[in-house]
Amino acid sequence: MSFEKAHGRFERSIGWLAVGILLMISVGGLVQIVPLWYMKSVTEPVAGLKPYGALELTGRDIYLRESCLACHSQQIRPFRAETERYGHYSVAGEFVYDRPFQFGSRRVGPDLARIGARYSDAWHKEHLTDPRSMVPESIMPSYPWLARNPADAASIQAKMKVLRRLGHPYSDEEIAAAPGLLAGKTELDAIVAYLQSLGTAIRTRR
Repeated sequence: MSFEKAHGRFERSIGWLAVGILLMISVGGLVQIVPLWYMKSVTEPVAGLKPYGALELTGRDIYLRESCLACHSQQIRPFRAETERYGHYSVAGEFVYDRPFQFGSRRVGPDLARIGARYSDAWHKEHLTDPRSMVPESIMPSYPWLARNPADAASIQAKMKVLRRLGHPYSDEEIAAAPGLLAGKTELDAIVAYLQSLGTAIRTRR
């Protein structure tokens, strides 16, 4: 059978065509993904990067719960327009302890990859409670309940133990002390602590 006839039969067979497409996607995906497992710049944290503490980790969960990712990305692309506005471009080693990543795809609001230490805790608290008191043109919703809700200390140790299995270097002492670090804290305190931690490792290296 000639190549042309064999190829024609292959294209007319939905089953074999589907198998061929899946095979090509699998090979292409492996060619792109597997080399990344062996690149230290991708798999190892940048200098100065530490896993989230108990308060920051709780704040990150609140950030996810309130769908902040729908309007704020956390990925600065290596273009002048972005680095001049937001700071140093994002690198893979910054996100080793992010599960899942918070890259995002929309910027209704500004990128938050380097928001850490740019504003005071008081500014963030006021902004989250009443955004337009700080940025009059803001369309961000208010989150007044964050100041009323206590930070969840009941599940923090279980979260940290799971993350340790995935490679986060939490010590037994850090896990044991976690509930105490959340005692008397509100969800507003937690999410502000998370925001203040973003992007600071790269900044300290520069």
